[in-house]
Amino acid sequence: MDVNAFNAARTYGAARELLGGAQNKAGAGLKAGAQAGSTAGDGGFKPAELVKDFAETVAKSEAVAADFMAGKADPHSVVEALAAAELAVETAVTLRNQVIEAYQELMRMPV
Repeated sequence: MDVNAFNAARTYGAARELLGGAQNKAGAGLKAGAQAGSTAGDGGFKPAELVKDFAETVAKSEAVAADFMAGKADPHSVVEALAAAELAVETAVTLRNQVIEAYQELMRMPV
């Protein structure tokens, strides 16, 4: 089995645990994803941290936009925050597409 396919399968399983746990118990999925995504000392891929960073970036962008509408923020900070949110969304979509592609590749493998 290809190492990339193995990593994709492990990542898919961690993401599935993360999303499944979040639907069943509010907040519990994040903890499950952190445990499933961390590996022994190699600083591996951690989907829970990515989800947390994504949520923080989007929340920060929304807060800056709300501050701008209230007259508390300058346009430059709004543009920076929206650019960061756009980059975060593009990254999340790219990651999702790669996970789906890896899953489809696994499904095409002969047993």
